[in-house]
Amino acid sequence: MEDLKSRVAYLQGLSAGMNLEPDSKEGRLLSGIIDVLGDFANSFGRLEEAQEQLEDYLESIDEDLYSLEDEVYDGGALDDEEYMEVECPRCGEIVCFDPEIVEDDDVIEVTCPNCDEVVFVNDDTYASADEPELLEGRVSPAREEDDDL
Repeated sequence: MEDLKSRVAYLQGLSAGMNLEPDSKEGRLLSGIIDVLGDFANSFGRLEEAQEQLEDYLESIDEDLYSLEDEVYDGGALDDEEYMEVECPRCGEIVCFDPEIVEDDDVIEVTCPNCDEVVFVNDDTYASADEPELLEGRVSPAREEDDDL
């Protein structure tokens, strides 16, 4: 960016050395072109600075998201707690929710985060395509078979 500004300054020096009359048609044209080039160089410099700031901000968001994903999926808040699991009838997504919802006095709808389909309502009138099952952490099917033995 500094190279661009220095090149515009060089052109300004060349035009000043040409001894063109500032009031002549050629002098006004050349001066106008160099002024526009200077404005472009300044604008480009501001864009470069904004781009660098945006990249830094995006990198910090990416790091925060990585930490959050690591905490949720690897360190797993869901692994240590009990939760209920229902398969969405529209898209097949597995939806997990707190089992206390079933016992809540207020009517609460659980929707699929993928397609916004209602997958469970805690009143007796709603019939879901898949009955929720209470799970304690995520257990692989092989471990469930071992527990049955």
